[in-house]
Amino acid sequence: MIIMAVLAGGMIGAPARYLVDRAIQARRDTVFPWGTLAVNLAGSLVLGFLLGAQRDLGLSPTAFALLGTGLCGGLTTFSTFSYETLRLLEDGAVSEAGLNVIGSLAAAVLLAWLGYLLAGALLPASPRLAGQRSPVELDAVTAARTHTPVCQTA
Repeated sequence: MIIMAVLAGGMIGAPARYLVDRAIQARRDTVFPWGTLAVNLAGSLVLGFLLGAQRDLGLSPTAFALLGTGLCGGLTTFSTFSYETLRLLEDGAVSEAGLNVIGSLAAAVLLAWLGYLLAGALLPASPRLAGQRSPVELDAVTAARTHTPVCQTA
């Protein structure tokens, strides 16, 4: 069931990414990849909101797979971001490439966090989940208690 949810979400997210990217780029006469930036930032905001919904409402694994992994995964694109940054560098647009990298990463993390906070502000907390911590909060608390980093590399 989870695989089908991811597939269904991706079938919506991937064409949406293409259509939004093309619509935005058609209105911009610039080398900067505004369309890719827009879909990546929108996906980050939605994914942050979904994490908050999972925390506050107990969003089911199937719903999260459909909307988070499938839809947001299909909508956002790290490979196109990388390709377009390389293309900017090849074209000598070094400042635009730097702005793309720094701006995309900083804004995406900020919007994911804001989406998470927005869910907390807009969604009622489920009484059965009251007092429980989200996976993100649990990782941070565990890391603080054991003095280990939250994100570890292999």
